[in-house]
Amino acid sequence: MNMDQYLRRLPKVDLHFHLAGTLQPRTLFDLARKNGVNLPNWDETKIYDFRDFYDFLEVLECIARCIVSKGDFARVSYEAMRDAARAGNLRYAELFFNPQYHYPQGISYATMVDGYIEGLEAAQKDFGVEGRLIPSINRELGAGAALDMVRDVVGQPRDRVIGLGMDCAEYKGKPHLFVEAYAMARKAGLRCTAHVCEDNQTLEQAPPSHVMDCLDLLGCDRLDHGYNMLADPAVVRRCRDCGIACTVGTHTCIASRMQKRWDSVRKMRDAGLNLTLATDDPPMFGTDIGQSYVTAHEWLGLSAAEAADLALAGVDATWLDDGEKRDLRRSFSDEIAALKAELPAQPADG
Repeated sequence: MNMDQYLRRLPKVDLHFHLAGTLQPRTLFDLARKNGVNLPNWDETKIYDFRDFYDFLEVLECIARCIVSKGDFARVSYEAMRDAARAGNLRYAELFFNPQYHYPQGISYATMVDGYIEGLEAAQKDFGVEGRLIPSINRELGAGAALDMVRDVVGQPRDRVIGLGMDCAEYKGKPHLFVEAYAMARKAGLRCTAHVCEDNQTLEQAPPSHVMDCLDLLGCDRLDHGYNMLADPAVVRRCRDCGIACTVGTHTCIASRMQKRWDSVRKMRDAGLNLTLATDDPPMFGTDIGQSYVTAHEWLGLSAAEAADLALAGVDATWLDDGEKRDLRRSFSDEIAALKAELPAQPADG
């Protein structure tokens, strides 16, 4: 077994994984035809080409319009978990979905969440991969719409819904605007995270101070992305010292930004931040959870042991309860030990 195979076969979690961004082009086209949605193009090789981050967001919302029935939602979550399990030995995921993408089509929260759960349960049975759900606020729609969404979530609890997230263009919905929505979620027992300091937005649009707001005002238990915090050493120290996990992606929607992303992840790791690798929107970015580890090995110089440590850090960053987390960590540790035994012996120094 070579290093590439070892990295792909490592057991993994993915804690930053958007369901609307998991559709393979053929699935997207099937659902678009079924539901009468006109896509920007019908070319599998071009549908996920983006001019910039904001073009990417528009395509993502168009994809969401293609997912209409409970069966559509179930297909999406099932295929997402199936593909990740096959491509990179994914064992557990916490998946984002945006109810506000679907409300304009008259789709109820119950339809989408129960459809997604149906797909997750089927994938767990067929592929042994387990998933939980994180409804995510579209920050561009404002605080009032966020409150309405969170009321839906807490008013219709589901065991597999474990947290609240927030995404879309950061400068259009700064963290401090959503204090009430996050307080409502925390009161209902949900864990909290937010997209913050994305490097596809400028320091003015997504400044390090937003990290402080996520911690101090929103009560976030995790941070998604976080790259722009590198501009403020005090914020980096705060995150390092409190040990909050940052879900970082090795790939972005714009190829020209890839080098910047790799440099940022390297600097975050060198600064001692608690990182867990994630895919974000895998087929849209031309990646999968296995490729994310291969990329991290190539660009961060990860050893086999360091890659295993990242996989285990992902387990620790999950929102599973202590018993579930302990069992998952034990399973990962046993499998990692067996994989390391298959690696060729490394030459001794000197």
